[in-house]
Amino acid sequence: MDTEASGRPSFDFGGARASGLHLRPRQWQSQLINLLRRRLEVPSSLGRDVLVHAGPGAGKTFGALLSFQSMLREGRLAHLLVFCHRSSIAAQWRDSARQLGLELCEWDPAQAPERAQGLLLSYQSAARHRQRLQQELPRLLDGPTLAVADEVHHLGMDPEEPDATAWGHAFSELSCRHALRLGLSGTPFRADNLAFCAARRVPRHQEGVLVEQIEPDLSVEPRQLIVAGDVRPLEFRFQDGWVDHGHGEGERESELERSPLSLETRESWRARNLRRAIRPGDQSSIALRVLLNARRRLAKLRQQDHPQAGGLVIARDIAHARGLSGLLEEEGDRVRLVHSQDPEAAAHLQAFRAGEADWLVSIDMCAEGFDAPRLRVVAYLSTVVTRSRFIQAITRAVRIDPARAALEPIPRHPSYVYAPADPRLMGYARSWSVAEAYVIRPRALPENGLPAAGGGGGSQLPLEALRDGAGEVIRLRGPQLPGFLDRRSS
Repeated sequence: MDTEASGRPSFDFGGARASGLHLRPRQWQSQLINLLRRRLEVPSSLGRDVLVHAGPGAGKTFGALLSFQSMLREGRLAHLLVFCHRSSIAAQWRDSARQLGLELCEWDPAQAPERAQGLLLSYQSAARHRQRLQQELPRLLDGPTLAVADEVHHLGMDPEEPDATAWGHAFSELSCRHALRLGLSGTPFRADNLAFCAARRVPRHQEGVLVEQIEPDLSVEPRQLIVAGDVRPLEFRFQDGWVDHGHGEGERESELERSPLSLETRESWRARNLRRAIRPGDQSSIALRVLLNARRRLAKLRQQDHPQAGGLVIARDIAHARGLSGLLEEEGDRVRLVHSQDPEAAAHLQAFRAGEADWLVSIDMCAEGFDAPRLRVVAYLSTVVTRSRFIQAITRAVRIDPARAALEPIPRHPSYVYAPADPRLMGYARSWSVAEAYVIRPRALPENGLPAAGGGGGSQLPLEALRDGAGEVIRLRGPQLPGFLDRRSS
């Protein structure tokens, strides 16, 4: 390990130096290397599981690879086994490993396996071929091994329903004899409140009740990354309005039931309001206003200083996505539509990354693992209101590539999120940049019917937002930055 003039450590790896790449670990990545080293040196009651919560754009892949590379050089580890849930993510791991002079081979059940320094294995393959892998892995990985679970929150554990959580049980069995198990996640929680793998369960007293809580060993919150200039801050624009509900076609206005979008606390009405609000043809015009304002913002960003900037629309389903794509195309925008049933989806994603479209419209293809630093605007027009899905979607726009980073001050220029003013989504936006405790138990609903939306005052809804039938835009800034950074950016 060398030390640069700045005093920050710089690691010299043979493969990286040979290829001309000189990587300097971020502070949290250096902490991870030291944490894993200590776990190997001094076995303790903490066990072999290490959970890292690092927000999107933090560099989780390189953090894990740098850790393995460092301990490989020290003779503490011999092999790396990476589990991930998508082939596109496996490709990113391979590419990142090559930059460090490491070779990761993807395990293929149709080919005779060979011994390797590092293996890539999908969660689906691990569950489907568990018995075969139990026989082959000890031979392929015959030394101390670091097992990595990427986006580990997918590996739910439920002793009462092992078939429903087959990925988690397969990972647990296949990695049980390895030296260390490292879980990586940008959203370390689940909507079903199940526990997940490679994570310590800590008992805590909560309101007089003993519960279990997942506790990360290392937590890197988005606001820390924003202050360091590693990612962009987010600013939110929530479109409010009144939503009308009738009992049939042609009903008179006096027969309509009208409900305010941002102030509705009855859960069934809140969900119904959102379903209406995302329809482009609904008379409230909320979806159209969201899309129009997002288009204006993207055009402004491209005109000002980021001509390659692009936008992402998250739609409800394929028909909804096609309708939104058509509206954008009518305005002359270049659009790529992607969904899991499209065999050309990967090509469309690559075309967008390369700048061949202004907008990417997606249902389920642009969450974990999707990396497009040119993204600066997200329009969220989906009825899926789980915290994990919303945060995964909006944080596609926090990444910044090195070329742009060299041109922008710290904090970086913000990206923007546009969405209907649904109370849950607004609560998630207020707390997206902080780590919250994940309790392994069903959460009881409060009296108003809405579950707690997270920290940061998520339940304090704007009482003045609805000034007319059209509603207004409710603005939420990103996390509060230190005063000296605010002055520098003004």
